[in-house]
Amino acid sequence: MLQSLPHGVKISITRSIATAFEQYMARIQWEDHRFSFEEFMQEWKEYIQSNSSWYHKVSNDIKSSPEFHEEIASKMNEIIEKIISEEPTPEQIETVDALQKQLGTDYDYSCKMEAKFYIDFLSKQLKENAAYK
Repeated sequence: MLQSLPHGVKISITRSIATAFEQYMARIQWEDHRFSFEEFMQEWKEYIQSNSSWYHKVSNDIKSSPEFHEEIASKMNEIIEKIISEEPTPEQIETVDALQKQLGTDYDYSCKMEAKFYIDFLSKQLKENAAYK
């Protein structure tokens, strides 16, 4: 069912899953023990209903189909697995290490998206610290 959708819609679905996952993980600050697939699904549903162009292009019959839901769940698992297995770039590692050294922190991170989160998070902390001095 998912495969029968237009290419642009499939790309938009993939992008919406990745974006919603990134936003959800940032909200829980990449704390694995706080991850809830049910919460993520709820956030993804809210995201697609208000921010995603593909949602309104897919018929209600397809969206209500159990087969479509199974395929979407499988696609989510595939995308999340790809995201968490993508190693940080050497530049990201260097940047996170430098920021942590400046701030005296020691966060662990294991994937490219998580490294991006810590670069943003630590850069913001560094700016806030500089503003208070």
